[in-house]
Amino acid sequence: MRHIAIIGSGPAGYYTAEACRNLFGDDARIDMIDRLPVPFGLIRTGVAPDHQSIKAVSRRYEATALTDTVRFVGNVTIGTDISIPELQHLYDAIVIATGAPHDRKLAIAGDDLPGVVGSAAFVGWYNGHPDFAELAPRLDGHGVVIVGNGNVALDCARILAKTDTEFTGSDIVAHARRVLKGSAVRHITLLGRRGPHQIAMTPKELGELGKLERAAPRVDPADLPEEGADAMLEPGMRKSVTLLRDYAANPADKPVVIDFDFFAMPVAIEGDGKVERVIVERTRLDEMGRSHGTGERYSIEASLVISCIGYQTPPIEDVPYEHGRGRFASDEGRILPGLYAVGWARRGPTGTIGTNKPDGILIAEKIAEDIGAGADKAGREGLDALLQARGVQIVIYRDWQKIDAAEIERANAGSPREKFTAIDDMVAVATAKGDSTVS
Repeated sequence: MRHIAIIGSGPAGYYTAEACRNLFGDDARIDMIDRLPVPFGLIRTGVAPDHQSIKAVSRRYEATALTDTVRFVGNVTIGTDISIPELQHLYDAIVIATGAPHDRKLAIAGDDLPGVVGSAAFVGWYNGHPDFAELAPRLDGHGVVIVGNGNVALDCARILAKTDTEFTGSDIVAHARRVLKGSAVRHITLLGRRGPHQIAMTPKELGELGKLERAAPRVDPADLPEEGADAMLEPGMRKSVTLLRDYAANPADKPVVIDFDFFAMPVAIEGDGKVERVIVERTRLDEMGRSHGTGERYSIEASLVISCIGYQTPPIEDVPYEHGRGRFASDEGRILPGLYAVGWARRGPTGTIGTNKPDGILIAEKIAEDIGAGADKAGREGLDALLQARGVQIVIYRDWQKIDAAEIERANAGSPREKFTAIDDMVAVATAKGDSTVS
């Protein structure tokens, strides 16, 4: 019997579990260990709450979870409740699928002022992640600056710009919806170091900005290259740039403006004890497409700055780590025989949810090469005994189903669920009616 532990229960973790199950069948026992008492990772707390069709991919993961081969083990923190060497003693293979949950720093003067937040924190706040439930972003001013030109930046802008009624059908958490309803924000600026031909925005997300009730995107026609140059773009990018051209040609007059400020980089954030303005420098592109400051500077008034410039994977003790790249050190996912990284923990924060499926297959094949038929280790029985001895209250999949049912029951009219945002509340629901510590 092969015993495999996967750390993380997001898309990368589930696709790896699915690949291992398909490859090994009943000759494997796979435990998916997660710090939170709830599964699905990025699907639950990273995907925008008004993108319910994307969140529906979790139904596929349920088919993997509801088997004897794969078990969800939530409410277990690696490095606190159990270490990597201890897992190596219990399992034939360990796969790190923790994603990249930490924001990269802006690394400019003033980036530590109150009112500067990373996108992981801001997205986590409106998605009900327990780590960010108390974030309290400053929405008392008219201006918000969002640094970045990707889909996450668009998500943040769209959530800030929506009316309360536009959240009907979403699972945005009540505390965020309440704060957003009272928001004073009227001017949202998206800063991008480069130009329209270098954006990382997909047509669907970009097109949503043109359908908002009270907000309209605005693009400076002078920032757009000659239209003939669009022919060199791949089709998806060409659609996105066409939308930008439409926004430039047909500006709508609405109370909230979403400004695309291209060829612009923040160089400082200023304010008296809090964010009040962002100092921006104009940029130009060299022949290689790299941006350089021109020396021309101006300021944008803002009470909130959201940094959407990328993520990094936090290191784990006893696991080789590439600090410069913010990911685990590996050879195509193999850190060493028996220890692997998958998804963003392997390749950095690139690709879509679906990109993790071939990644999971790759790692499953490497596991097969390295561990053979397994080494008769203790696996989940050993894990349960150790965690029970340490008084760790684990949450398995049937416990998560209790949380799921309670969140659905708590939902406000028009919402699919109202998430619990405190770990203690989740565990209390999961363990109601005298469930044992481990099972």
